[in-house]
Amino acid sequence: MEDTAPPPTTGLQPIRCKAAVCRKAGEALVMEEIMVAPPMAHEVRIRIICTSLCYSDITVWKMKLSWLCFEAIWVVESVGEDVNEVKEGDTVIPTFMADCGDCKDCLSNKSNLCSKLPFSVSPGLPRCGTTRFTDLNGEVIHHFLFVSSFSEYTVVDVANVTKVDPAIPPNRACLLSCGVSTGVGAAWKTANVEKGSTVAIFGTGSIGLAVAEGARLCGAARIIGIDVNQDKFEIAKQFGVTEFVNSRSLGDKSVSQVINEMTGGGADYCFECVGLPSLVQEAYACCRQGWGKTVVLGVHKPGSVLSFDSLDVLHTGKTLVGSLFGGLKPKSDIPLLLQWYTDKELELDKFVTQEMSFEDINKAFTLLIEGKCLRCVMWMNK
Repeated sequence: MEDTAPPPTTGLQPIRCKAAVCRKAGEALVMEEIMVAPPMAHEVRIRIICTSLCYSDITVWKMKLSWLCFEAIWVVESVGEDVNEVKEGDTVIPTFMADCGDCKDCLSNKSNLCSKLPFSVSPGLPRCGTTRFTDLNGEVIHHFLFVSSFSEYTVVDVANVTKVDPAIPPNRACLLSCGVSTGVGAAWKTANVEKGSTVAIFGTGSIGLAVAEGARLCGAARIIGIDVNQDKFEIAKQFGVTEFVNSRSLGDKSVSQVINEMTGGGADYCFECVGLPSLVQEAYACCRQGWGKTVVLGVHKPGSVLSFDSLDVLHTGKTLVGSLFGGLKPKSDIPLLLQWYTDKELELDKFVTQEMSFEDINKAFTLLIEGKCLRCVMWMNK
């Protein structure tokens, strides 16, 4: 099947704009001019104000050719047929998670996994699998996670956008497109962390710190950060981390042994935010028997396998659960997170460690790879 879009039905024309394109895995992105086709039915074409990097961009960039990035905030430029939820000029946040509002899952409060437009790592848009991007030679450029924000304009399904208050600073609102929402939501929605509880977080990068922020908001009494870099403790304190374990300085003890000793039997909630099966096992080993819950957030390599002793699973009464987008329903929960930010409860400002122009995108990649930033926000026209 040819990977091109059917003709538009809106009478709109393609837009020529600049974009950062990944032409070869692991190599610097190339700034090019591309064509962005008009939106089809149920789609919106959007002008990007600013975008941010997530470590998932790095993971996919290393593995294969792809269009990259999915954290951004945009203004709607045009809409396709059958789009009534947003209009031209609206400010929206895109998400890789769809929220169609119609399917059994979207209508339930038990799940955020849309069954009508399920999440997948697809090179196209969710309803037809085709792309709206081509280079100036007419060659297809793929989408990434239904969003693709390394471009001045993009096209997104209306199920993947949430209308927000334009008064919110765009360099803060864009953080809720993925990473911060995922971490905060994992503590708030997936784990349902209770006031006075003990939390252990494996990995204190931006996702782990977002989990800490969520646990702080939920009233956790102890938030233990676990990392290989002792220098991260000072930063982690700003996000509510109360104790720190350097996993490289434990001698003959495992991390789980140390956490079990520190907590007198295990943490109430453990979060794996790195993407290593061995750390999932360690997290499960140090969550408390009877009610402990281990939440998996890290993006593992394809084909990674988790292995557990069946008797341990049977006898300890623990829970192991994955958390995609923190269990949040984008259209209802993102506005609530933004209200928390407005009310000075959710502290988004401390996540942004650098801001730069879109043309400096490869510098932003380097900073993230070297662990020198949490979130780097890139402005399209600054």
